[in-house]
Order: sequence, then structure tokens, then C-alpha cells
Amino acid sequence: MASSHLIYLGTYTRSGSSKGIYSIRLDGESGALGAPILAAAAIDPAWITFSPDRKFLFAIHPSPGQAIAFNVDAPTGRLIPLPSPASPTHAAPPSHLAVDATGRTLLAANYAEGYVSAIPIHVDGTLGVPRSLKHEGRSVHPTRQDKPHVHSVTVSPDNRFVIVADLGTDKIYTYALDSAAARLTPGGPPFVAAAAGAGPRHFKFGADGRHAYAINELANTLTAYDYDVDRGALASRQSLSTLPAGYAGPTTTAEVRVHPNGRFVYGSNRGHDSIAVFRINAANGALTPVEIVPSGGKTPRNFAFSPDGNWLVCAHQGEDLLTVFRVDATTGRLTRTPHSAPVPTCVCVLFYD
Repeated sequence: MASSHLIYLGTYTRSGSSKGIYSIRLDGESGALGAPILAAAAIDPAWITFSPDRKFLFAIHPSPGQAIAFNVDAPTGRLIPLPSPASPTHAAPPSHLAVDATGRTLLAANYAEGYVSAIPIHVDGTLGVPRSLKHEGRSVHPTRQDKPHVHSVTVSPDNRFVIVADLGTDKIYTYALDSAAARLTPGGPPFVAAAAGAGPRHFKFGADGRHAYAINELANTLTAYDYDVDRGALASRQSLSTLPAGYAGPTTTAEVRVHPNGRFVYGSNRGHDSIAVFRINAANGALTPVEIVPSGGKTPRNFAFSPDGNWLVCAHQGEDLLTVFRVDATTGRLTRTPHSAPVPTCVCVLFYD
């Protein structure tokens, strides 16, 4: 077990109390959290991600460049800003980022404007000019699905495809990835349709690379998919609710994560303020509900596992609170610890080690 884990935290600064990206340490024995420190000042760095070698961290940014880059100084937890193109204009920032396995392409999902982008990453970690593809269409919800809302980008395990969840059109798109050129082209087939009104938000591959899971924000469901590794195509297998039977209060889902051992998948509910746990059938990827536990705070926007799978750290958008759970790797069940930390408007949890 690691003596400690370094975690970076993305936040919203629009409330005024947050100043940017924070870092914090988690004790690997007890789950206790240290004091958060400001790793780098930034405007609304609500989603952050690393390069594969962990040398660089990328954060969403409200500019035509869509993202900004930092060098990671792990011993201190600090982030050192890298040069970025000067931009006198603001633009709607992306909602989600991912880096391909070669570290040459940063992918961005732009919720507000409904497009997906591929951004070249230079050897020194600086970013090039985005290439963007705009989605078209809508779905059945009169306000949340009146136009495309591209919510997440996920690179396939073999680095050949990018899976893009569009909440607004109720579709999950497949794009072929040319990482050397930082270019996306529509796959064949180009998408799979979700259930009408589902609102697919985030997406994760299972450990076998042949099954995957999408959390649906509006329907409060988790859908298991079979994945064709040759074509990058998806086929729906099963959808289950993330809520307890009979719950009818206002709530939407947020994050989905697969445990590092590949045996369980977890999803968060905002409103019900809980984390739902499901067991994965190793043979066919199907899901069985395990439990639904309170997240310990308001609006659990994001959570992540320590690399060893022993801990789950949950960030709450509705209050300045990180909570910590011990994970039973055999059953998948979560046990809330007494440990927590105050982090302002935290919406992204990213383990460095």
C-alpha cells in the first residue's frame, strides 16, 4: 500500500472562493487527507487530466484554445503554467478532456457549443490549434436536449477510437483517431442511439476492453455496452437505474468509474446525493446492483479511485467538501471514513499516484 497519494482537484472559480487547481495528499494507510494547497491559479478549471507520462496536466479553459497546460512538480504538488496562445476573446470552455496513449493529442468535449475537438500536444507540453467537428440534432427533452451537448471524450484501450457521449442528441459517437495528426474522422457506424431522453454523460471501458458503461444524466441510468474492438462500434446490452426503487425526487447522475480491479462499476447521483455500486459479470459485462450509499455531501459531481483501488475520494459541487471511502475490493462495497477536507466548489478528482 502506498504511503500517500497525491491528488489534483479541479474546481469552479466563478463562486469567488476557489482560485484554481488544488492539490492534496491522501494517507495510504488511514485515508486521512492533508490540507489542500493551491497548485495553480486558473479560471474555472473544472476538468483536468494528465499526459500519459504524468509530466503535464491539462485543464479546460474559456478561450478558443479550449485548454491550458502545466508542468507537474509532484514533490511540491505545484503546477507550473506553460505558454499558451494569447487570446483576447473568451469562449465557452469544454466540459471534459482526455489525452491519447501517445501523448500527442488532447481531446475536448464542448457541451455548450456541441462539438468535439482534437488538439495537438507538442513535445514540450504546449498545445496547438484545435480541430473541431460539430454535432447536429436534438432529442426529446425540451430544454436539456434542444441542441447537441457533447459531454465527454473517452479514448479506446487500443488508442484507435474516441468515444463521444452527446447528452443533447441521445447518441454516443465513435470517431477514428489519428493521433500523429491530431485528427478525428467519423467511425463506421458513426454512433449508437441511447434511449430517448437518457442523456448520456460520461463513459468508461471495462477492464477487458470489450465492454463499456455509460451513465445517463437525465434518465438516472447506467447502460452496459458490448464493444466491437475492430470497428469501434457499440451495442447496448442492459440499462439499470442508479437510484433506489420508489425514489422520485429531483436528481441527475454525474460520474461513472470502473474499479481498478475491473470487477465493479460506480455511478454518482446528484440530488439523491449517493454513489451506486454494481458488480460486473466477467463473462459478458452485464451488471448486478450491489448497493447505493450516501456520498456524504451535496451534489457529488465527481469521484475517483486511488490507483491501488483501496480508496474512493468524492468531490461535492454543492458544498466545499471532499469525502473519503474505504473500498472492499472483494465485494465492491464502500465504507465511509471520518476523513474529509474543505475544497471550494470541487468538481474533478485526479490521482497522480
